[in-house]
Amino acid sequence: MKRILNIICVDDEKIVLDSLNSQLIRNFGNEFNYEFAESAEEALQIVDDLRVEADEIIYVVISDWLMPGMKGDELLEEVRKKVKNVKTILLTGHIDSSIVKSIKDSKKNGIKCIYKPWYIIHIYINLHNTYLLY
Repeated sequence: MKRILNIICVDDEKIVLDSLNSQLIRNFGNEFNYEFAESAEEALQIVDDLRVEADEIIYVVISDWLMPGMKGDELLEEVRKKVKNVKTILLTGHIDSSIVKSIKDSKKNGIKCIYKPWYIIHIYINLHNTYLLY
C-alpha cells in the first residue's frame, strides 16, 4: 500500500493559500497531496477525514497565526494531540517576538515559526529536512 503524505495549509486569506499552493506545487510537485482550509475548524475537519484513511499520512500542517476563532498555535497544538509525529509550521505576519518566544519556551516547542512575507526556501528547508527522515 502506497502511503500518501499530506500537507495541510490553513489561512483565512485565500490569496495566501493560493500563493502557498503554487509555491508548493512548483517546489515539490506531486511528492505530496495538498489540502487547504480557510479556518481552524475546516482544518480540523480535514485532519479528521484524513485520519480515517489508512494510507493517508498528515505530514505537515502550515497555519497562519491570526485567524477568526482559534489562533494558529492553538490549532497546531490540537493537531499535534490528534496526529503523532506531525510537523507544524506557524506562518504569520501579525505575531510579535514575545509570542514567538512564548511558543518556543512552552510545550509548543515542536512548532516552527516563519514570518510573512515568507521565502519558499524557509518552508522548503523545514519540509525537506523532515522529509528525509520519513
